[in-house]
Amino acid sequence: MTQPTPAIVAQDAVRRLPRLALLLFCLAYVVPGFLGRGPWKNQDITGFGYMLEIARGHARWLAPAMLGQGPEFGALLPYWLGAAAIRIAPAVIAPDLAVRIAYALLLALTLAATWYATYSLARSPLAQPVPFAFGGEAHPRDYARAVSDGALLALVATLGLAQFGHETTPSAAQLAFAALSFYGLAGLRYRLLAPGLALVAGLCGLSLSGAPAMGLFFALGGLAVHLLDRAPGREDDPPAPAWPAALVIVGAGAAAAALAFGLDLWHWRVHDSVRDLEWTAIGKLLVWFTWPAGPIALWTLWRWRRQLLSRHVALPLWFAGVAFGAMLLTDSTDRSLLLALPPLAALAAFALPTLRRSVSALVDWFTLLFFSGCAITIWVIWLSLQTGIPAQPAANVRRLAPGFEPSFSVLAFGAALAATLAWCALVRWRTGRHRQAIWKSFVLPAGGAALCWLLLMTLWLPVLDYARSYQPLVRAVQARMGASQGCVAVAGLTRPQVAALLYHGGMQLEPAASRQAACPWLLVAEPMDPSTPVVIDLHAWQRVERVRRPVDKTESLALYRKVPHR
Repeated sequence: MTQPTPAIVAQDAVRRLPRLALLLFCLAYVVPGFLGRGPWKNQDITGFGYMLEIARGHARWLAPAMLGQGPEFGALLPYWLGAAAIRIAPAVIAPDLAVRIAYALLLALTLAATWYATYSLARSPLAQPVPFAFGGEAHPRDYARAVSDGALLALVATLGLAQFGHETTPSAAQLAFAALSFYGLAGLRYRLLAPGLALVAGLCGLSLSGAPAMGLFFALGGLAVHLLDRAPGREDDPPAPAWPAALVIVGAGAAAAALAFGLDLWHWRVHDSVRDLEWTAIGKLLVWFTWPAGPIALWTLWRWRRQLLSRHVALPLWFAGVAFGAMLLTDSTDRSLLLALPPLAALAAFALPTLRRSVSALVDWFTLLFFSGCAITIWVIWLSLQTGIPAQPAANVRRLAPGFEPSFSVLAFGAALAATLAWCALVRWRTGRHRQAIWKSFVLPAGGAALCWLLLMTLWLPVLDYARSYQPLVRAVQARMGASQGCVAVAGLTRPQVAALLYHGGMQLEPAASRQAACPWLLVAEPMDPSTPVVIDLHAWQRVERVRRPVDKTESLALYRKVPHR
């Protein structure tokens, strides 16, 4: 016997979130972080370096390489997207900006796919609220729209999405294709064409982005959920036939697996044992990375515990479980956990009709105090940098980022001021007693996360760009070399350092161990990357200087000049 749904929702509670406001909110979250900066260390500039080498013709499309060294993980499509963006972008657009525009579209795709996936799940009859004896319950489509609005807000509110979602890395591409696969499997109950194409694109994209095993597990779990779904349809919203949809899932999974096999993208990255994992650190990561969607998703599992096998709970739970498994069994813990954010946001959205007022008020007050405090801190430090009042924050910045010179941007200041005023208006709206929409509990968390991210990417962007960029290091190296550089032999450099020298310095790099390397200059990493041991005859070189990154005393490059033959 099917247990009743825990959702009790009236039609007044599913009022529509204005589409223009939602679009502007997503735009304000997606754009900051992609504009106005250079490539950052470490994964961001590393991925960009491989894209740049492919676009310049220095590496093959099927074998990305940088100075003869392949990527750390076997991914192709993320580098293809960046290289194609560099190739087709006008000359006035810098290569790194062209790549970030492409990845901004991937982040927008992640948000859209999460919304449509949740909308499809919320249309399921078992996800619908309890019908009232005399009518007045929420209309199915209005209810599904309100729940999907809540999922989108929950995804934006998650703290882990901000940085990793705005990078140009294979992880950001995997996130977009995982969300696309999530939508495809969720939407196949009602339509075949659009969700089927999304599923094929998502699973094949995961295979080409270095995660073919995760894509295969997504497909297998989605197939099981689809075949075990016994929810009845409604006359106004009938489901699609079961077996054609199952064939689509099997075909998409087979295509993705064949693609991975054909391009040799299957690689074993699983730990030999999970006993050495630092469980305390993993617990802390789970809490802050998934906040607030993760804890609220646990509430969803409790309130919907009698319907755990229903598709609106089982499908996102499976997606999140696969991502959790990858987090525990591979080295990339936080980047694997990134793929769990869209399904966790969907699960959290189904808690909205069941949240008690006390829980909702606790979330609101915590969010208000936390994000307001963060915003005030950001403004105070920015004012200190601009005016010297108060003096201590500016002194701390000068100590942590020596050589940084503050600058003022009218555009950045205007955007930050507008966002702060919008936050104040949002707080005033949320405190109104007449607000009944079920998505209201995620308004302040999403708005606060977007506010602080926008403030960081406007007011603090110059100092963050200075601190996280390799450009100051490269400029210092070039200043020591002078006008005539020639080729530069390198030894022991990390991938991010090589990418920075290639892009920021425009240098012609050669491995120091190469017999063809007859360069007048030599750069050696100090400390040297232990994964690339190189024996160098330093008798042929004269040490010029050790150049350090201004914000990191432990990272530096030793510059040598070749001793002329006598």
